[in-house]
Amino acid sequence: MSDARPAFRFAPSPNGLLHLGHARSALLNDAMARATGGRLLLRIEDIDVTRCRPEFEAAIHEDLAWLGLDWERPVRRQSEHMDSYRAALARLDALGLVYPSFESRAEIRRAVEARPGWPVDPDGAPLFLFPRDAMSDAERTRRMAAGEPYALRLDMARAADRAGPLDWQEVSEAGDSVTHAADPRAWGDVVIARKEVPTSYHLAVVVDDARQGITHVVRGADLQAATSVHRLLQRLLDLPAPLYTHHTLLLDEEGRKLSKSIGSQSLRDLRAKGVTPDEVRQLAGVPSAAHDG
Repeated sequence: MSDARPAFRFAPSPNGLLHLGHARSALLNDAMARATGGRLLLRIEDIDVTRCRPEFEAAIHEDLAWLGLDWERPVRRQSEHMDSYRAALARLDALGLVYPSFESRAEIRRAVEARPGWPVDPDGAPLFLFPRDAMSDAERTRRMAAGEPYALRLDMARAADRAGPLDWQEVSEAGDSVTHAADPRAWGDVVIARKEVPTSYHLAVVVDDARQGITHVVRGADLQAATSVHRLLQRLLDLPAPLYTHHTLLLDEEGRKLSKSIGSQSLRDLRAKGVTPDEVRQLAGVPSAAHDG
């Protein structure tokens, strides 16, 4: 019998140590799960085998336990569910919505540099600018069979036409709800898998949320625009749409969002300096009252 309670998830990647921004997201998920009588799940997003390391995964468990969080077991690890992503990818391919692209990052960069003012996606990256019909399907198949590296892209125009109008329900941290129109075309032909990995963040996250019965996705505001792609994939794959909350981000003294890539101070470092879990809650903007409620 399935559990009908609301389900929330915290889904970090084990490619570095957690920082205050992660703490804010994890604590908000926990607080909202408690407030709704729901469940808290942990998911380890480790599809990037070149950067994810077991010591960082162990540190995630250690840091969350130190914060006083508990979550349901077993923990879903993406690296153990590649068959689920292959099946979803095959469904999209059967709809004629997936094609391989062979352009390297350097080729794409040079092509963009030759086209000043080329449009960018919501994250600021140039839209993919090599049209699908510039190469025959037979040539693409030949190059794949020859073992060339490739990325599998979603034919956004065809996919968006098939899906039709899309939206999602956004619930604020205060509990107010508003409907957002989705605009997946703004992302162009996104990568949804690669030769060596049968998925991408976009594809894996919608498959995982459905498999885990996630009803509320609570994550940073930097991922709000990507929800358009996720709603598209949910429609194409006949997956349910969770409610979404995109919380405000914590910024450093230079106004940058906290990030592993810029070396933001880790929870482990804070703990070593004697900062307590309650002080971390205050710094993350999720006070103990929310935990106790």
